[in-house]
Amino acid sequence: MIYTILQIAGSLGLFLFGMRTMSDGIQKAAGERLQAILNFMTGNRFAAIFTGFAITAIIQSSSATTVMVVSFVNAGLLQLTQAIGVIMGANIGTTVTGWIVAILGFKVKISAMALPAIGIGLPLIIIKKLEKEEVGEAIIGFGILFLGLSFLKDSVPDIKNHPEILQFLSNLTGSGLGPFLLFVMVGTLLTIVVQSSSAAMAITLTMAYAGWIDFQTAAAIVLGENIGTTVTAYLASIGTSVNARRASRAHTLFNVFGVFWMMIFFRPFLAMINMMVPGDVFAPGSANLIPSHLAMFHTMFNITNTIICSFFIKQIALVVTTLVPEEKGNVSGNYRLKYISASLQDTPELYLLTIKKELAKMTSIVSEMFDRFWEVFDHPDKKMGGEVERLKGMEDFTDQMQEEITRFLSSCSLDSMNKVSAANVYSMMRITNELESIGDGCYNLIVLAERRYKKKLKIDKEAVEDLRPYADLVHEFLEFITSHLNAHLSRQDLEVAQKIETKINKRRNTLKKNATKRLQHGAEVKAELLYIDVVRHVERIGDHCLNVAESLRQVY
Repeated sequence: MIYTILQIAGSLGLFLFGMRTMSDGIQKAAGERLQAILNFMTGNRFAAIFTGFAITAIIQSSSATTVMVVSFVNAGLLQLTQAIGVIMGANIGTTVTGWIVAILGFKVKISAMALPAIGIGLPLIIIKKLEKEEVGEAIIGFGILFLGLSFLKDSVPDIKNHPEILQFLSNLTGSGLGPFLLFVMVGTLLTIVVQSSSAAMAITLTMAYAGWIDFQTAAAIVLGENIGTTVTAYLASIGTSVNARRASRAHTLFNVFGVFWMMIFFRPFLAMINMMVPGDVFAPGSANLIPSHLAMFHTMFNITNTIICSFFIKQIALVVTTLVPEEKGNVSGNYRLKYISASLQDTPELYLLTIKKELAKMTSIVSEMFDRFWEVFDHPDKKMGGEVERLKGMEDFTDQMQEEITRFLSSCSLDSMNKVSAANVYSMMRITNELESIGDGCYNLIVLAERRYKKKLKIDKEAVEDLRPYADLVHEFLEFITSHLNAHLSRQDLEVAQKIETKINKRRNTLKKNATKRLQHGAEVKAELLYIDVVRHVERIGDHCLNVAESLRQVY
C-alpha cells in the first residue's frame, strides 16, 4: 500500500515537473509577445475573453495566465474590467489540457510520444548554437508531462483487485446535495494541494478511467477544481495593489458563481453532455468513456459560465470594488517590493512587469522632488515649512526602493531567463541606481535651499532668473525619461536626450562663468559658492537622466 502511494506521488511529481518545464519554456520563448498580446488585445470584453483563452491554450496553465493578468493589473497595464475578461477566457483555455489528457493520455500509447519528445528537445538545449533552448525546454516538458501521466495511469490500482475501495466510494456517492458538495470540496482541496488544476484534472480522469468514480462524481470534483485554481491567484495577489487584489477576487467570484448555478442544473447538464458525446457514459462498464465526456463537461461548463458572466463584467467589477476598497497611500514610511509569485508557473519574466511599475513610481517620486526644490528655491521669502523633512523622507524612500529592487533583480536566476529578459535585468539595475542618485541630488539641492534661507544669503535676482531655463531643461529631461520609461529607446530619441544634455552642459558653463564674474565684482562669496553648488547638482541630475536614457536604449 505504501509503495503504491509513493508510486502515485512520484508519478504526480513527474507530471507536475513536466508541466512546469513546458510552461516555463513556452513563456520564455514567447514571454514578451504574450505580454504584448495581453496588452493590446483587450479592447473589449470579447477580445479580452479570446486573449485569455488563447494564452492559456498555448502555455497550458490557467494559473500562469491568471497570475500574469494580476501582474499586469498590479503594474497598471490592464484595467480591472479588461482583466476580468481575460480571466474568463483563461477558464475556457484550461479545458484544452483536459482534452489533451483525455484523448492522448487514454487513447494513445503515451510512451510513444513522451520519449521521442524528450529525444527531440534534448539536442535543442545542448547545442547552444541553435539558440533554441527555450523551445527544447518546452518539448522536453511536454514529454516528461506525458511520461508522468503514463506512470500515474499504471500506478493507480485496478479497481477489480480492490473492491473495498469501490465499496467505500459507493457509500459516499449519491444524487443528493450532500454528495455533490462533498466532492466539490474534494476537488477544491485536491487542486489546492497539488497547486495545479491541470494536475488535479489528470488525477480525476485517471481515477474515473480506472473505475474508482463514476461520471457524476468526477464532474462534481472538476467543479471543485475550478474553485481550487483560484487560490493560486489569490495568494499571488497578497500584498499587491488594490486593483490586483480585486482581479483575483473577481476570479474567485466568477468560479464560485459557476458552481452555484451548476448545483441547480447539474443532472440536466450531465444528460446534455451524454447526448453530445458518443457512447452512454451512464451505462455499466463505461469507465473508458468518462475521460471524453468529462473533458466535454469541463469545456461546456466554462463556456456557458463565461457567456452568462460576460454580460455582467461591470457588475462583477463593482462587487469586487466594494469587497476591496481603495487605500490611501503615500511615499513616506517603509518600502516593500510587492511582486507577484506564480507558484508552480514561477518565471522571472512575469516579475519584471512589477519592476517596471516600481521604476515608473520611482521616476515619479524623483521628478516631484526636483519640482519641489525649484518651487522652494524660486520663492526664498516663503517659509519652508517641513519641505526638507518631506524631501528627506522621499529620499529615504528612494534609497529603500533601490535596495529592494536591486536585491530582487540580483536574485533573479539569469540562467532561467531568455537573453532579452537577462539584458533587461542589467538595464533595470542601472536605471534603479541612476534614479536613486537623482533622488540624492534633489535632496542635496533642498538642503542648499534651506542653507540659503537660514543664512539669509542674497543671490542676485538676475542670477536666479538665469537659473530658471536651466531648471526647465532638467525638468524637460525628467519628463522625457518618464514618457519613455520601460520601453526600447530609438536612436532618434537617444539623440534627443543627448541634445538636452548638451544644452544643460552649455548653460552650466555659462552660469559658472557669470558667477565667477560676480565674485570678481565683489559679490557675496558664500552666496555665489552656494549658487555654484546648485548649478553643479542640477547638472549632475542631467547626467543621471542621460544614463537612464542610454540604459533604455538597451531595453527591449
